[in-house]
Amino acid sequence: MDHQQEHALQEIADRGIRFVRLWFTDVAGMLKSVAVDPGELEDAFTEGIGFDGSSIEGLTRVQESDMLLRPDARTFQVLPWRGPDDPVARMFCDVLTPDGHQALSDPRGVLERTVGRAADMGFTVVVHPEIEFYLFDRPVTPDHVAPIDNAGYFDHTARGDSNDFRRRAVRMLEDMDIAVEFSHHEAGPGQNEIDLRAVDVVTAADNIMTARTVIEEVALREDIVASFMPKPFIDQPGSGMHTHLSLFEGGENAFYDASGQYQLSATGRHFIAGLLEHARAICAITNQNVNSYKRLWGGGEAPSFVCWGHNNRSALVRVPLYKPTKRQSARIEYRALDPAANPYLAFSVLIAAGLDGIERRLDLEPEAEDNVWDLSERERRVLGIEPLPGSLEEAVEAMRESDLVAETLGEEVFDFVLRDHEKEWREYQEQITPQEIRRFLKVN
Repeated sequence: MDHQQEHALQEIADRGIRFVRLWFTDVAGMLKSVAVDPGELEDAFTEGIGFDGSSIEGLTRVQESDMLLRPDARTFQVLPWRGPDDPVARMFCDVLTPDGHQALSDPRGVLERTVGRAADMGFTVVVHPEIEFYLFDRPVTPDHVAPIDNAGYFDHTARGDSNDFRRRAVRMLEDMDIAVEFSHHEAGPGQNEIDLRAVDVVTAADNIMTARTVIEEVALREDIVASFMPKPFIDQPGSGMHTHLSLFEGGENAFYDASGQYQLSATGRHFIAGLLEHARAICAITNQNVNSYKRLWGGGEAPSFVCWGHNNRSALVRVPLYKPTKRQSARIEYRALDPAANPYLAFSVLIAAGLDGIERRLDLEPEAEDNVWDLSERERRVLGIEPLPGSLEEAVEAMRESDLVAETLGEEVFDFVLRDHEKEWREYQEQITPQEIRRFLKVN
């Protein structure tokens, strides 16, 4: 065993931990968990623990059901909400086939392969996510969805629950060695944001899955409901997960050039050009639900058009310049991603799109200086600014034609995502909405 595996076993013994939860995700991004006795971990580290992969969405077919979970000891943490009396730990896992090879359908494995491609090009990927979510009073039903407060952006709700909620959530995250940069009330009533510090991209995806769980656990204990739904209210801002990305090369920030526009290097410009080139094709991954498109096209500073800018929050990709003297902080911000996405797959396609721009040395078009929402359709057409897909159906069609997305996800994941999204779109189309009832069913 390596040092990290030995450390995890020692921590389990010292703390008297009786159960260890092994975490992984299905293709849709749903967290999965199995509890094991610590006595099973030595074998799990070397051989993996068997489970029925055919019962997990998108992992494998029934005739290939046997799969293995191999814990990643680097992710060992004690779950703070379980308390000291009956401590429980968790580790994220890689999903393996019975012969010990990484399963092609494992979302974490998809990201690890994409990171490997970046490493082959000499790059390390660093990500800083901003997670937005809503908090609702109980009960939450189709006819009753009430936010816990009526506060707005950066409001200090001294007597509201959301201040205490964020404090408890941040403390739990930091107890699990997940560093938090900011937390604050967002623009919508009951809407909050927790920003995680920049880390390597696989750790960032693990941290997002952990943060979702922590937020839901704290909400459960506060007798409220936390939701990562992209657009819960038609007349309020949607929830996004703005994602800041940097590439490092030999310890230096590859996006930094003191002489470049906004101190952005040629590498950074090519990376943005790749994101814009593939923005429509990757949208079904970064915005994977029907509801995602109600956020993208529902206003509230959500990006709807394929363009970039500096201090322009209507742009899909933004180049922040918060700390112009700190070269290590040079980064780009991708604004379409929402918190309901599978972060492993979403980060995979973002990185692949950017790397494609670098490999092909794609030219970056001039930035959008105006509020893109305020431009007419003709003005946007003249400027060459395309819209993002207007629906999940349109996003699926764009993804279907993308060799880059197919190669990045692999055949199994690519095919499952297409089928799963097509099913969600069909089910959505079959609904009879209250608006239709109000319009067509006249009652005297």
